[in-house]
Amino acid sequence: MGAVASIIGGGLGFVIGGPAGAAAGASIGASVGGGISAKQSADKAAARANNAAEFNAQIIERDIGLLTKGRDILNANFAIDFERSTRLFERDVQGTAKAGFGYAGVDMSQGTPIQILRENAREFDYQMSVQKFDTAVENMQIDDAIEETRLNAQLARMEGGATAASLRSQGTQSLISGLGSGARDAFDMGLFE
Repeated sequence: MGAVASIIGGGLGFVIGGPAGAAAGASIGASVGGGISAKQSADKAAARANNAAEFNAQIIERDIGLLTKGRDILNANFAIDFERSTRLFERDVQGTAKAGFGYAGVDMSQGTPIQILRENAREFDYQMSVQKFDTAVENMQIDDAIEETRLNAQLARMEGGATAASLRSQGTQSLISGLGSGARDAFDMGLFE
């Protein structure tokens, strides 16, 4: 029996008087003390539920940082690939075509050589457009995963809050029940007459 219940029980035993009064006081004190103890236990469990929910949410939110870093790496790689591909295209594809026509003594200012160079440039532009589109799609998928992760963390916090509220409510119910039981016992013993 808790300290409050002992005080209540002892005090009632003194008021009622004698061994019967002490037993009655102990019974009333036990009812009230049990309610107080249940309330304290429920409050502690609610605090633990909130702490666990926050911990889970922080673990989930860690994934947001990982996804963001992945997106940054994806975009950095795209920028490097784009620059590198442009240089290689100018040097290797167009340079080889120009050198081949020039070595053969073909006039490069018109006709087939220009058409081939333009066709090469169009193909390169198409490939770069496809790569840009693919990178944009991957960025959207990462953004979607980040939002889903953020919502999961929020849901974990909400579930923890709901569990904590339920536990606190159970504790309050136990406290009210204990107080009501103690008051009923006191009434049955004629302490309120």
